Amino acid sequence: MNAAPALVGYTAAVGFAAPYLLLRADWPHRAPALAAAVWHALAVSFSFGAALSAASLAMPAEHLHAGMVGLLHACGLDVGVGRPDPEIAARLAVGVPAAIGIALVASFAFHVVRARRVRSEHREAVDLVGRHSARLCATVLPYDTPAAYCLPGRDPRIVISDAAVRHLTPEQLGAVLEHEQAHIAGRHHLVLATVEAFYSVFRWVPLARHAREQTALLLEMIADDRALRSHSHEALATAMYEMAAARTPKGALAAGGQSALIRLKRVLGPRKTAHPALWGSVAAAALTVPLLPLLVACPPGLG
Repeated sequence: MNAAPALVGYTAAVGFAAPYLLLRADWPHRAPALAAAVWHALAVSFSFGAALSAASLAMPAEHLHAGMVGLLHACGLDVGVGRPDPEIAARLAVGVPAAIGIALVASFAFHVVRARRVRSEHREAVDLVGRHSARLCATVLPYDTPAAYCLPGRDPRIVISDAAVRHLTPEQLGAVLEHEQAHIAGRHHLVLATVEAFYSVFRWVPLARHAREQTALLLEMIADDRALRSHSHEALATAMYEMAAARTPKGALAAGGQSALIRLKRVLGPRKTAHPALWGSVAAAALTVPLLPLLVACPPGLG
């Protein structure tokens, strides 16, 4: 059996078709944490699929594939060459997947280190200019526009402008602070670094672009839901509206920002939770999807 066509087809479907199907679904905004997990599962599955496709095309095997030449012959093309040199094929079969894995890991490390350096520099500036508020457990900055953001990671900070402290009610202020605390507690900066790394390596794939954009939005919704546990929808929505125009420093996570309008509609609209059956089936799919390339490459029962 030649598994290379199936692997290439599966990987292409995950990278190019699956994102648009997920974007058209209406359940992700009802279950943002689950939707973020699905985007990550698709990214992992695509990475495995790309690595196994490269290996299967490079290294002929009895049940796995017939190599690049076999794939071309299956497409009706006579390339006029025999089987590739086994030693070269073996090196390619190991080297190309390894290169993909190394690129992903290196990109993740790069984004984590770079963001940490940016946040560290900004944290030092905030500590010099702002004042710590024990009541708010945040650093207050002199700034004319209502704004709030957090600097996650080591020695995290929640930063809020004095304009926000003046203009927001205590409940609105509490909702904002709870939103930022959710980012810190959930280590959302690492989740963002993961999709940034995936995008850096596979930026030409629609899945990479949409996974980065949607994950950022979904993480904000997750933080919104955390704030709504103890604060009213009106309080959070009003605070988001007040801070929608505020700019977010690089490396920070903010309650306002470009996604504020979408989130406002969600917070103020009818609250619909995902059906348990849908939640369970999607969760099962998220756990299974990363393993599908392995099943395609090595179908059970084939020796």
